[in-house]
Amino acid sequence: MKTALAVALAAAAGFSTQAAAQANEQFVPVNSYWVGPYAPGGSGIAAGMIDYFKLLNARDRGINGVRITWEKCETEYRNDRGVECYERSKNKGPTGATLIHPLSTGITYSLIEKGTTDKIPIVSIGYGRTDASDGRVFPYVFPLMTNYWSQNTAKIKFIGMKEGGMDKLKGKKIVNLYHDSAYGKETIPILETQAKMYGFTVTHIAVPHPGNEQQAQWLQIRQVKPDWVILR
Repeated sequence: MKTALAVALAAAAGFSTQAAAQANEQFVPVNSYWVGPYAPGGSGIAAGMIDYFKLLNARDRGINGVRITWEKCETEYRNDRGVECYERSKNKGPTGATLIHPLSTGITYSLIEKGTTDKIPIVSIGYGRTDASDGRVFPYVFPLMTNYWSQNTAKIKFIGMKEGGMDKLKGKKIVNLYHDSAYGKETIPILETQAKMYGFTVTHIAVPHPGNEQQAQWLQIRQVKPDWVILR
């Protein structure tokens, strides 16, 4: 009887310790792409995230005593795989995914409704859906740092600076070489408005996914003879 009680108490203590450890953990999925045409970008960013999590755990014992745990999931930069990784990772850890960092605008588009329904923040750093910057409409989408519109404006201001002032853009030719997707087209209306505002002409040339073949596009650019080319 005493032996059975001791075993039960030991087991209970073990469960209590495990529960306490889990309570001091926070799960952050690392959904990225280590294979495919976009792998050089995805693998580097994902590796940096994991290295930083390891640093925080080793140096600071996590964040305010809460250690970070993670799990990798391969999206291949594909929307369907990104949704699969979301569904697989959203309930991991003691409280589920803290956030989802899709590292892909297409996947971000696919997860906006799901993240809002599940109340899981969708974080897009320098990419994603630009109008999601309005948190009143998209309360669970967080486009941090920049978006495609602000990046485009920065490019035009840089060109203006190099030309000696925004007024010097008048009469210039600018080519917008863009990814032929919904997010690649996001800056087209902005560029059209800026072209009217500053007096330059803009030519939009699409590059099909994944972008490895661009010979025809660059032949077209040579024919246009632009002053500047924006890689979008």
